[in-house]
Amino acid sequence: MTQSRRSPCPIACSLDLIGDRWTLLVIRDMMFFGKQRFEEFLESPEGISTNILSTRLKGLEEMGLVEKQPYSNHPRRMNYSLTERGKSLRPVLRTMIAWGLKHIPDTTIPDREQSGH
Repeated sequence: MTQSRRSPCPIACSLDLIGDRWTLLVIRDMMFFGKQRFEEFLESPEGISTNILSTRLKGLEEMGLVEKQPYSNHPRRMNYSLTERGKSLRPVLRTMIAWGLKHIPDTTIPDREQSGH
């Protein structure tokens, strides 16, 4: 996910890092629904595919927003968690929530059952 900058604009640079259709949803699931394992992210209602999820988690780790730790003796079983840098996106997500609720009809905050957790 390392790429050259299109411009020095902070909005453009932020979008280059987290502006695709999946990255903030993976962060949302960690931040608000406590998801940590690959299988848990796959349960989200948006239906992310396994290859895209793998790419996003790897990219988030490379950006320093997420860290992974093994949760069993199996080397491929990982728990993913937000770093301090990742957690610093909380006000951005909260602002997006408030904006969506105010300006997009029929939006709601999902509860844990709706989020697949």
